[in-house]
Amino acid sequence: MAYQVNQWSNGFTANVTITNRAAAINGWSLTWTFGGNQQITNSWNTQLTQSGTGVTARNVGWNGAIPTNGSQTFGFQANYSGTNNRPAEFRLNGTVCTNA
Repeated sequence: MAYQVNQWSNGFTANVTITNRAAAINGWSLTWTFGGNQQITNSWNTQLTQSGTGVTARNVGWNGAIPTNGSQTFGFQANYSGTNNRPAEFRLNGTVCTNA
């Protein structure tokens, strides 16, 4: 899993690439918790919800399948104040991801 950020004074965009190293999956959900006050304002290639610091990104109709060694990418835009640290842990369908 890769989490790439483009940051400015009080906002950022992030591109997230999920790479599946296990058996093929059809339907995914990626969850994480922000360590600060990040608030997502927009997203693409995902159905994204945020409750407090917790975030859930789910596949949309055209990108639910990830074959073994395949990947899917989505992104979002967010605001923040203070620091914008990378989330400590991501979980794909409940399993902790290895970060790249």
